[in-house]
This record gives sequence, structure tokens and C-alpha cells, in this order.
Amino acid sequence: MNFKKKLLLILSFLTFFLPLNIYAYSNKVILGGDNIGISVNTKEILVVGFYKVNNKYIAKDSGFLIGDKIYKVNNKEVSSIEELVQEINKSTNKTINFTIKRKEIDKTIKLKLVEENDIYKTGLYIKDQITGLGTLTYIDPETKIFGSLGHEIIDNKSGKLVDIKSGFIFESIITGNIKSTVTSTGEKKARFFQNMIKGNINKNTIKGIYGTYTDKIDNKNLIDVAEKNEVKIGPAKIYTVLKNNEVKEYDINIIKINNDSTTKNILFEITDKELMNKTNGVIKGMSGSPIVQNNKIIGAVTHAIVSDNTKGYGIFITTMLEEGDK
Repeated sequence: MNFKKKLLLILSFLTFFLPLNIYAYSNKVILGGDNIGISVNTKEILVVGFYKVNNKYIAKDSGFLIGDKIYKVNNKEVSSIEELVQEINKSTNKTINFTIKRKEIDKTIKLKLVEENDIYKTGLYIKDQITGLGTLTYIDPETKIFGSLGHEIIDNKSGKLVDIKSGFIFESIITGNIKSTVTSTGEKKARFFQNMIKGNINKNTIKGIYGTYTDKIDNKNLIDVAEKNEVKIGPAKIYTVLKNNEVKEYDINIIKINNDSTTKNILFEITDKELMNKTNGVIKGMSGSPIVQNNKIIGAVTHAIVSDNTKGYGIFITTMLEEGDK
């Protein structure tokens, strides 16, 4: 057999065994719509505000800014408030060296603590955990990977994506809804049950949060996944909870499709009278609510439009599935 024939056989062999679907995600997923509590532990300690000590903002005056990320105290790495307090208590010198990240640039700030009522105070409001509410979008029945939100978790003070070291989703029930107005986006109100964990979060990205679902899975609620080219302008539905744990479907109309955007792929308007009566439009806590068209999941709700809360954006479901599988 000559070289050309051998090469032809090898190429034919490789072509035959190439997978038809290059993505690892399933072509069917378990449809979400359930509200979930979300809790994440940050990799650094976030500065979220300042308080006065002896009528002075000692931390702010020393050079701290809201959004700074503390990761060292006296050159010792810390990743929680508990560790930070321990390092401060170890120090005999109450002028503390804090190493922070600001716009990914390291900076050292010297802060002289002030004793007040036998307590040394920093003048810093800090946090190492963020808790919130969202909607489960899907669970992959094969890998048990789940996706939610369709956008990143950000720190409200700094507006920056939160770099997480761990997190989990847990049981919650909706107790009420604050309606949107012409100047503000409404929100769901919820009661949290953090001891009833449903899954572990391992990734926070601009395309959503992802992790492993650990609770019981109902394989009866499977739905086909739509590719991007199957999404059409016209009627569709979103699945979300407005009371207790009851997932209901609500009518929307897709008015624009954008294949070039990373996350704002589907522009829609709410046409469901019941949903409008209860919320006046898209509200906080709906992020992640699955969008279904022609009996296929096509995406998830991601953003409200403050100037017109009847409208919102959604991300393609295939974008989320690809991100979850990375």
C-alpha cells in the first residue's frame, strides 16, 4: 500500500469517528423556573463602606476606597473577616499594613487603629459573603451541572464582578413582590432556608453562575434545547415564581434577536396581564427565568430595562450551556 492510500484511510477513519455534536451538554435539560437563594464566599474581603471613629473617617482618610479588596494583613494572606480579625489581634503594633487589590493593582495602606471603649476600630465596613435571590434556569440531567441568572453576581457598592472561592444555592420561598415604577426596577421578596442546600456554586461569570446540583432531580421535566438559529421573533413564555414555590408560565413577545451580543441576545416585552398586574414588568429575582418557545428552552431572562420595565433581555440557552460545561 503506498503512502497516499495509507493517508486516505487514516483521514477516513478520523472523519468517521468525529462527533456530530462538538458540545458536551445534553440536547435535553430539566426546565427550571424555581426560585433559589444564592450565597457565595468571596476570595478577598470587600470594602463596602466607612464609619466614623472619634468623629473622623479614619479608613477613608488613610486611602481606602469602596470596592477595594483586602487580601493581606501585615503581609499575612487572609480570605475571611475571621482571619482578618485574628491577624489584627495578633499585632502588638496597632498601625496595621493592609494589602489590597484596586483595579487588579496591588497597593499597601497603613491604617492606625483607634481605641474606643476598649475596642480597637478600623472605620471599615467589610464583607466576605454575598447572599441574594435568583431563578434556576436548567439542570443538565447527564452532568448534574446547573445554570442560573444568565449574568454575573456583582458587588452592589463597587459594581464589579465578585471573584468567588465557594458558594451554594438553597431553598427559598417568595413572600411578595415590589412592583416596578418608571424610575426603578421592582423585586421579589423571599424567605431564605440556608440549611436546605440544593447545589454547590463553582463559577461566577458574565454569562451566569454554575455548579453541581445535589438535590433530587425530576427527570420528568425534560425539555428540548433550541439552537440559536431556532429562536424566532414572536410569542414565547417565561417560567418564574411570584408566590411561594409555584412555578408558572407567563406570555412574552420576542421583538428582536441579537446574535452579536455576548449576553443580551433576546429582546422581549411582557404581554401577560397577570404578570403585569403583579409586577409592572421585569423585576429583580427573575434573572435566570427560562424562556421557552415552540416547546424548547431558548434562553433565560437576564436584564430589565429601567426606562421601560415591560421589556427585558435574555441570553441564549446554548451560551449558558457552553459556559457551564467549560
